[in-house]
Amino acid sequence: MERRIIFCMLFFSSSMLLTATPQKLKYRQIIKTIERLEIAVKNEDAELLHTPENPEDGCLLTAMTCFQNETWKLQPKISQENSTFFKQVKILRSPLLRSSDTPCESSCESYEKKGPKDFLKGFAKLMKQVIR
Repeated sequence: MERRIIFCMLFFSSSMLLTATPQKLKYRQIIKTIERLEIAVKNEDAELLHTPENPEDGCLLTAMTCFQNETWKLQPKISQENSTFFKQVKILRSPLLRSSDTPCESSCESYEKKGPKDFLKGFAKLMKQVIR
């Protein structure tokens, strides 16, 4: 009887571990994509983007949505990199967080506008916060 209980506990805990792992792997892949974009993004004479910083716990979804919506404004340094660049931007647009019932008072427009490189650094920082 004890062996069955131990087996069930091990099975349950390992299945929970396996379901959590793919999401973290996806987030880490997003961070790598952001780091690649930091190198390829046009920073000079580029449009400033709303950059959420230190969002409250209930506002993570709003901040993530803001980052995802603003990514379309990013431009590559070299026009020959367009297809690769925009494929990476499209990766960042995939749904990352589930909606929450917690209302958030801040909107995307309430965040300060920053250059593309600072915007991407803020996005990576938010993704690292979500992983924890």
